[in-house]
Amino acid sequence: MTRLLNWSLINVSPLSKELFMTLTKRDLVVRISEETGLNQSQMFEVVQKTLDHITGTLAEGGKVEIRNFGVFEVKIRKSRVGRNPNRPETNVPIPARAMVKFKAGKEMKASVLKPMSAKKAP
Repeated sequence: MTRLLNWSLINVSPLSKELFMTLTKRDLVVRISEETGLNQSQMFEVVQKTLDHITGTLAEGGKVEIRNFGVFEVKIRKSRVGRNPNRPETNVPIPARAMVKFKAGKEMKASVLKPMSAKKAP
C-alpha cells in the first residue's frame, strides 16, 4: 500500500521514505546483488531456495533458528467459541489452526529499538 504513495506530494526527507517502504523479495535480490557483485538471477535463486527451505521446515512442524536474527516456529491456536456481534446469542465455533510465530533475536531487537529509543530521549 505504501508503494502507491506519490512521495513528491509529501514533504518528507528521502531518509523518511526508506523508513516507510516495504522491502520486497525483488528489493532484497537487487541490494544483495549490488553488494556482492553476483548477477540478479543467481541471487534470486539463492533467496528463493532459502525461503523455500524455511517454508518447508515450518510445514513439517519444525523450527527455524537464525542466530542474531530470530526464530520462526509453528504454534497451534486452540479452538474456541466466538460471538457474532450482530447476533450475540449465537455461538460461532472457531476451529484450531496453525500459525507461524516469529521471535526476534537480541541483535535484531537492539537494532530495531535503537532508533526508537533515540527519538524518545529529550
